[in-house]
Amino acid sequence: MNIIVTGGAGFIGSAVIRHIIQNTEHQVLNVDKLTYAGNLESLEEISNSEKYQFSQTDICNRVALDQLFEGFQPDVVMHLAAESHVDRSIDGPTAFIQTNIVGTYTLLEAARKYWMNLNAEAQQNFRFHHISTDEVYGDLEGTTDLFTETTSYSPSSPYSASKASSDHLVRAWHRTYGLPVIVTNCSNNYGPYHFPEKLIPLVILNALDAKPLPVYGNGQQIRDWLFVEDHARALYKVVTEGVVGETYNIGGHNEKQNIEVVKTICKILDELKPQANGQAYESLITFVKDRPGHDLRYAIDATKIKNELGWVPLETFETGIRKTVEWYLNNQEWVAHIQSGEYQAWLEKQYKAK
Repeated sequence: MNIIVTGGAGFIGSAVIRHIIQNTEHQVLNVDKLTYAGNLESLEEISNSEKYQFSQTDICNRVALDQLFEGFQPDVVMHLAAESHVDRSIDGPTAFIQTNIVGTYTLLEAARKYWMNLNAEAQQNFRFHHISTDEVYGDLEGTTDLFTETTSYSPSSPYSASKASSDHLVRAWHRTYGLPVIVTNCSNNYGPYHFPEKLIPLVILNALDAKPLPVYGNGQQIRDWLFVEDHARALYKVVTEGVVGETYNIGGHNEKQNIEVVKTICKILDELKPQANGQAYESLITFVKDRPGHDLRYAIDATKIKNELGWVPLETFETGIRKTVEWYLNNQEWVAHIQSGEYQAWLEKQYKAK
């Protein structure tokens, strides 16, 4: 197959492309604008493959998208391009509305035009796979419930509201126009090549620099953690075996409080790279003012994808978090390149604001 992956230079997108190139014979076209969080170094190990192509393209650019569809002739679109950081969406929601809503609409229309001109068999086999987040469901505070595929939407942040909007657009294009779509909603990802603004890589890298380890509020917020390579396997399984029009929730079965995650990282670093001053890394933990509208708990019920498609995560949180810490310890050059650009300036601004 020919597969377009939007946002393929991002954290999850690059994991998906690595998985497809290394484990299948499919051709992949990576379509990425290369904003601050897009990094082609995350694809270096497969970049010379004859099965891989890259186009630096904004998904809001309809003319460019039409040209890519016409030239590459995709059988599948895996749509991961998105602005995805909650704090950034609070500071400046405009980019999130533009990319996540307008960009998804533009991509849907380009895909629809292309799909309508295919022959009947190709139309039937075409797939538009929209990759979304469990944050669209809102907060599970005060309950032991889990998010299912039928949970009502109740987004809390500009980021999650923009992703909820994009989910609705994708489903509407299926119902109204018949475009063959599949939607997945995932829990919090972690693993190699994760951009350092997110909790786990931020804690690892701050600890290595002996900087404060910022924890929002009291650190009791609960997230369900999913190793990114498990997620990549799930996404490929969904797009190749999933049922058109269906939604699949993808979770890691790993509910952890944020403070528990931070302390686990500290203990692993104490073992693998102790501080020169002999102090435990936990001494660097610093509680900071909570995020506005911060959801207390997310948790995914991944029963459907297990029962219908046979997917289960291979990594426990314990094995995945150790692999992640080891990867950052062994890939300091990748980290240095990431932190030398726009991200570093933004990070310093955030610390000054706090």
